[in-house]
Amino acid sequence: MRVSSVRGPDHPVAPRRSVHLFPGQGDFSIGTLVSAVRAHSGVRSAVEEVFEQIDDVAAERGLAALGPRLLGAQPPSGRELAHAPTGTVPMALFGASLAVHRALCQSYEPPSAVVGVSFGEITALTAAGVLTVADGARAAHDLALVLASCPGGLTLLSCSEQAAHRLLAESGTAGTVVAVVNDDRSVVVTGPVPELTRVEQTAVDKGVTAVRLRLPFSSHHPELGSAAEVFAKSLRAYPRSAALCPVYSAVAGRCYRPDDDLAARLADCLIKPAVVPAVLRQVAELRPDALFEAGTGAALASSARRVLAGTAVLAGTAAPPVHAPLAEPDFRW
Repeated sequence: MRVSSVRGPDHPVAPRRSVHLFPGQGDFSIGTLVSAVRAHSGVRSAVEEVFEQIDDVAAERGLAALGPRLLGAQPPSGRELAHAPTGTVPMALFGASLAVHRALCQSYEPPSAVVGVSFGEITALTAAGVLTVADGARAAHDLALVLASCPGGLTLLSCSEQAAHRLLAESGTAGTVVAVVNDDRSVVVTGPVPELTRVEQTAVDKGVTAVRLRLPFSSHHPELGSAAEVFAKSLRAYPRSAALCPVYSAVAGRCYRPDDDLAARLADCLIKPAVVPAVLRQVAELRPDALFEAGTGAALASSARRVLAGTAVLAGTAAPPVHAPLAEPDFRW
């Protein structure tokens, strides 16, 4: 059943044109997903439907089923998932994001475009119908196995990209690079753990907040070429269909084209940085009525608000509302 409106501050009223934003692995909360499942029948139905297909792949890959646990009386905690076999968390995140997307489609309309950031590109392509749910889950598991061989880590810095480059230079860490640019106040850097420790200390000395992400690998690093080749090879086994809507890539910095080698472009997420503001500015040109974060957190939505507010000021227009449904207690499905 579709709703005709959503009440509350800045909530959209039956948006005709929306954009769904798919985040990477750095902002995943199993708790918000479980709360939404218990509070909203539409979310529960979407989770049940999506994970029924994902769990077939989980069995194929030797992993425990996730759906019954997420929908059961005693769902797993984030800590429990983190200690589960490799691939469990990425498949849970993939399923959660896809379920939020489907619940939003039921409440409103399918999006006019989707945006994928890092790992979120797999989910964005699945949401757009390029990959089946099963093959999207397989791709998520393939990536997890590849990342397990990528030593290092990632650190979130509360500064601009330019300031991050200065911090890296001042810390003398030649092996650490900018991995993700979220907005003008938030950047993720990646590299060897000892170097990240030095970067974090330099950041503290400069009054910049530094937070090590709970991800035991490096990514978006130019030295991961071999890993990218392995991932691309695995992706070539999965058939692809034409996209139902435009798919924007924060790594490619544009909308995917029909002639793109998607296996190579997805593998680029291992070796090239993701620059979120660039694709958000392109999406703003579509004049969406609203943007929704199809994930369990709100970090990507927060970045989108900052970026689009700045774009709107330059254009002399109003920025569209941006929502993170699972992180907003008053969100009406």
